[in-house]
Amino acid sequence: MKLLIFISSLSGGGAERVTVNLANHWALKGWEITIVTLRRQSDDFYTLHHAVRRVALEMDGDSGHVIVGLVRNLRRVMALRRVLRQIGPDVALGMMDRANVMLAIASRGLRQIRAVGSERTYPPENPLGKLWDRLRFHSYAHLYAVVAQTDMGAEWLKSHTRAQRAFAIPNPVNWPLTDAVPSINVELTRGARRRLLLAVGRLSAEKQFDLLVGCFQSLTTSLADWDLVILGEGPLRRELEAQVSEASLGNRVFLPGRAGNMGDWYQCADVFVMSSRFEGFPNTLVEAMAYGVPAVSFDCDTGPRDIIRHKVDGLLVPPGNVRELTAALKQLMGDENLRMRLANRAADVRLRFATAGIAEKWELLFREACAS
Repeated sequence: MKLLIFISSLSGGGAERVTVNLANHWALKGWEITIVTLRRQSDDFYTLHHAVRRVALEMDGDSGHVIVGLVRNLRRVMALRRVLRQIGPDVALGMMDRANVMLAIASRGLRQIRAVGSERTYPPENPLGKLWDRLRFHSYAHLYAVVAQTDMGAEWLKSHTRAQRAFAIPNPVNWPLTDAVPSINVELTRGARRRLLLAVGRLSAEKQFDLLVGCFQSLTTSLADWDLVILGEGPLRRELEAQVSEASLGNRVFLPGRAGNMGDWYQCADVFVMSSRFEGFPNTLVEAMAYGVPAVSFDCDTGPRDIIRHKVDGLLVPPGNVRELTAALKQLMGDENLRMRLANRAADVRLRFATAGIAEKWELLFREACAS
């Protein structure tokens, strides 16, 4: 199979990690894999297998004006079309909404190439703006299929775009994780012999880490041997640091940044928590559970309910309900036997979302596309 994957960048992020993991898996099978990005290769965060061909268009960047943006995106589409003609893949796969739109337009008329799109969030929770939403609605008709991460996402695509086919394929879990830089020492970040409540994600509004800090603040007295660590970077760092400071939690809540040694953190975590307003299919949640960490999560759209089996390997609470989240955390953090029972089942995700099984679902779709 000759496969080209188009994505904005390979900098840190869930979609980027899934892209690299799948690309490396297929490269080991002897496939000819090419990854094309808009951003330069020097910004790559994840490591590709040496057999994967890497093409960086170096055409990223935002446009401050509608006309300028239109011209830049037309140039991007033309550059991608040239690469498609040059490489001549059997299948071209777009990763994320805008990449899907550009791929759909760039591949039109190239009949030997089957183009497939892939949404990496739940679309209604991540509107693109009027122009891009309209482009998505129409352009998806020119893709052989569009893949969502959950059944709910696939149903939305069927109802709200002109996609001919929509399927659900969850993300694979990568376990054990390979270390990358930067490496952040777990024991130097928190106190020795203390319990660790771990959250991971971009420091942005949709992750609702401000709610999480508030929940933890109310638990600090009754759970005096616990610390909260939020790993990640993002635009709300200053606001979160100010909240922690104002609550006098500087010795209990830590925001050390983005860690490349995530496996070390999952191994040391006692409970994983997800406070997001929305998700697609959260890789960090699956990874934590693969390391045997019981989880508490808002039952947001979409992903957590497809991963956590309530009261079997974790706890789900109503979206945005701070009181319920606080109660669930208090229950799990305060009951070692419950943590152990849920932890023993959490690692089942290694089989439920094994890379080989998830990759096989993609391969079936690619074979169907090539045979059509």
